[in-house]
Amino acid sequence: MKLLIDVLGWSGSGLLVLAYGLTLIENNKYVNYSKYLNLFGAIIIAINCYYYNALPSFVANLIWSVMATLTLYKTKRKEGFFMKPKLKL
Repeated sequence: MKLLIDVLGWSGSGLLVLAYGLTLIENNKYVNYSKYLNLFGAIIIAINCYYYNALPSFVANLIWSVMATLTLYKTKRKEGFFMKPKLKL
């Protein structure tokens, strides 16, 4: 179990670094990927921190994942993803 948690922690860290790297690229098509990488990376690191009782890092990564979720929601809302289709009768 410890090995799995360690692999998840390192993977989450890699996802966050990759997300940051994608935001530095001038091409906007990769920015959406970085939002998802931020979310999943923060959740995975939070699991690792919880397992090792690193509560400050756990809380920081929970906040990070909430911010990533809100950013994704805002983006999808702007794109009209959550709009209800109008029924024509």
